[in-house]
Amino acid sequence: MSDRGYRRPRPLSPLREHLRDTFWFAPTMGFVSVFVLWLVASEVDDAIVAFFRREEAYDDLETLISFSQDAKTIVTQISSAMLTFIGVVFSISLVAVQMASGQLTPRVVRIFVRSRISKATLTVFLATFLFSLLVLASYESETDPRRVVSVPLLQSLLTLVLVGLSLLLFVVYVSSTLRLMQVGPVVDRIARDSFRVLGRMPRGPGGSEGLGAWTGQVMYEGRAGVLRDVNTARLVRVARRQGVVLRLIPRIGDFVVPGTPMFAVHGGAVPPRHRLRSAVSVSVERTLHQDLAFGLRQLTDIALRALSTSVNDPTTAVQCLDRIVQFLAVVVRLPLDTVHHRDRTGQVRLVQEGPEWEDLVDLAFEEIRWCVAGSPQVSRRLLAGLDDLLLLLAPEERKQPLVRHRALLVEAVERSVPVAADREFALRPDRQGIG
Repeated sequence: MSDRGYRRPRPLSPLREHLRDTFWFAPTMGFVSVFVLWLVASEVDDAIVAFFRREEAYDDLETLISFSQDAKTIVTQISSAMLTFIGVVFSISLVAVQMASGQLTPRVVRIFVRSRISKATLTVFLATFLFSLLVLASYESETDPRRVVSVPLLQSLLTLVLVGLSLLLFVVYVSSTLRLMQVGPVVDRIARDSFRVLGRMPRGPGGSEGLGAWTGQVMYEGRAGVLRDVNTARLVRVARRQGVVLRLIPRIGDFVVPGTPMFAVHGGAVPPRHRLRSAVSVSVERTLHQDLAFGLRQLTDIALRALSTSVNDPTTAVQCLDRIVQFLAVVVRLPLDTVHHRDRTGQVRLVQEGPEWEDLVDLAFEEIRWCVAGSPQVSRRLLAGLDDLLLLLAPEERKQPLVRHRALLVEAVERSVPVAADREFALRPDRQGIG
């Protein structure tokens, strides 16, 4: 395997991904932005009043005051109704997400949490409510144009603009939430996220040659949980300063507990533990940021739930198999297993184990294959997918897992379907399952 296609990790990549998995960051930034916007608008309104008073254009100023007083009624209605509107909209949304997680997989909630349109809608709704309160506080009881100090003219106009933006985002948000309840858009989103992970993955030569002698290891000292991601840029810097090569022992997605080995050190002294501790992120669930196999895990979970006796929806399983085959068709010729992260001089500083081709194939097909004996639609689609992957001129060693799964599928169908005609029908490859 070659180093072609290697990309050095972006320093802020883990922080960016962690913020995308939160629902508080965008509204907080929205509050700060709205407060700054209100201060600027207030200064402009004060400057407008001061200009008219200098010019002694009191008739024009009185017209502005009359307009702002009329706008005050609208702003008051907006302020009182916006918070109720926010509560109703997002209560309905949470019900929709709960239904989608029950029908597909609980991990579909992640799509809602990471959705940019969901965060933008909540941010603009809350920003409109806060801005309307600030505007109401800017109104004066004085209406005499010779004594008034501030007329919130621009502030009122901005409030109306925010209301219009809120209504527009509401329509887009409802459309986005309805798509979350449909199988096709959900599996397509999972597949696209998986391809993004694949595109970000650096690829380098496998094996452990050139790492140097093993000189120590670093134990994990944090809380128990799933290894979510590692800050590869920071680990590369630490290893370069120490003059060593670090090897990450658990894989991304593994459950780690305190006291188990986290890093093996090659070629020098063990780096200070405090420098490595903040470079490892452990959470309660997996994420797609650096976990190549998690997308397949989600697609497989949806397919398995669809094939369960309580749901019995083989068409959904076929849609998942479409995306699984699509993903494996891209991965089939790519180097997998070990990833080598290099410093700016090109020297390996961090070695990270990833899933092998056989691991991905087993994850994609093993559990589904156990459930397809009574569903000819799925067995036909699965056979067609395996045949398509075998036709992609994959290296010989990568054909073996595909051939094995195909043989086991044929054997399972032959064992469970007693009628010869039914067996022949169930073992006929078909990319649509049964049309």
